[in-house]
Amino acid sequence: MQTPVWPYSEWVNYAQLLIPDFALIVCGFLVCRYTALNRTVWSQVESLVYYFLFPVLLFQSIVRSPLDLSAASSLIGAGLAMVLSGVALSYGLAKLPGVNANDHAAAAQVAFRFNSFIALAITERLAGAEGLLLIAVLIGVCVPLCNVAAVWPMARHSQRGFVGELARNPLILATAGGLLANVAGFQIPVWAEPTVTRIGQASLALGLMAAGAGMQISQLASARTVAAGVLTIRHLVMPLLAWVMVQAFKLNPLQATVLLAFSALPTASSCYVLAARMGYNAPFVAGLITLSTLLGMASLPFALAVLR
Repeated sequence: MQTPVWPYSEWVNYAQLLIPDFALIVCGFLVCRYTALNRTVWSQVESLVYYFLFPVLLFQSIVRSPLDLSAASSLIGAGLAMVLSGVALSYGLAKLPGVNANDHAAAAQVAFRFNSFIALAITERLAGAEGLLLIAVLIGVCVPLCNVAAVWPMARHSQRGFVGELARNPLILATAGGLLANVAGFQIPVWAEPTVTRIGQASLALGLMAAGAGMQISQLASARTVAAGVLTIRHLVMPLLAWVMVQAFKLNPLQATVLLAFSALPTASSCYVLAARMGYNAPFVAGLITLSTLLGMASLPFALAVLR
């Protein structure tokens, strides 16, 4: 029997592809820790990116090209099935012995939410404008689901409603607006395109640096079982689920690449913002985000070079 060849060169190629994005994350970490531009500054940067820059990029990515929902239906179905499976597995961690309910409520979101900044930056280099449109659609349909699933455990434990949280979410609003504009045939005026494009480019760079500025490790020891569970789901189980969905939905090579990249992303840096806003252990969630960002250096090449 012939021994399979380990795709080492492809692994290295994809790892090199990720270096610019992770270099920006490291820059954010170093600038925040060792200069006067500390957490006070970066908290404001996070708000700027989350509430303005990134919604503009998401809206532009969706309206840029005519959207054929029927052609993308297989990818959408595969993405939703993968995310729902991740949500179910993360919720199931609450049944493990010794798991603190509050820690689990805050951390469950880490298993299935994703860093949209990295998603868009990587996909544009992997698959160009067509891939960028597909990942934007995938983000658009999965962001509402992920936000509902993230808010629900915390709202249930803290007796806070989650409808208002969702209605104010800028990513959901930008996604809904972009999809409606695309269906209506709206195009960004030519004279506004350069400005909008530069805003989108700024969101990627600042978003990645803000993720680095928020990195923390020290709090992870407080709930090892939950930490290990959500990170295993995020960086191992989700890529494996994506591979299954590629086969089940018979995705074409471009769609398969987009879904596999989507499955192995680091978790969303806004997990920290949500946990803090709802009164949970935000430093613990920040530690999970930090480790997830580092694990993305392994899980993305694994998904793209090995599973693909």
